[in-house]
Amino acid sequence: MTASIALLHDQWVWWMVAVSVVMFLASLMAIPAIIVRLPVDYFLHSRRHRSRFAPHGPGLYYGWMILKNFSGIVFVFMGIAMLVLPGQGILSILIGLSLMDFPGKYQIERLIVRQKPVMASMNWIRRKAGQPEFRSNSR
Repeated sequence: MTASIALLHDQWVWWMVAVSVVMFLASLMAIPAIIVRLPVDYFLHSRRHRSRFAPHGPGLYYGWMILKNFSGIVFVFMGIAMLVLPGQGILSILIGLSLMDFPGKYQIERLIVRQKPVMASMNWIRRKAGQPEFRSNSR
C-alpha cells in the first residue's frame, strides 16, 4: 500500500513539473506577443479600451470573456500551487491576473507600467519586434 502511494505521489510531482515547464515556456512566448500587439497609446487612456469582440454581438463577446476569465483563474490557482511546487508561481499568478477582468485592473496596469524599469523592458521588447515604443504622458 505504501509503495502505491509513493508511486502516485511521484507521478503527481512529475505532472506538476511538466505543467510548470509548459506554462513557463508558454509565458515566454505569450508575454512578448501581447506586448507587441498592444497599441502604442494603450496606457495613455483614462479608461480601458473596448473589447474587439464587443461589436460582433453578445454571444461572441461573453464567450470570449468567460474563456479569458476562466483561463486567468486557472493560471492564478496553478501559480499559487507553484509557490510551493517547482515552477514560476509568481509569474503564473501575474499572467492569470492580467487575463481576468475586475474593477480597477486597468488603473493597476497603468500604475505598474509607469515604473521606469517596466516601461523600459516593454519598449525593449517592442523595439526588438520592430514596433514603435509605447507613448507615455511625459512625451
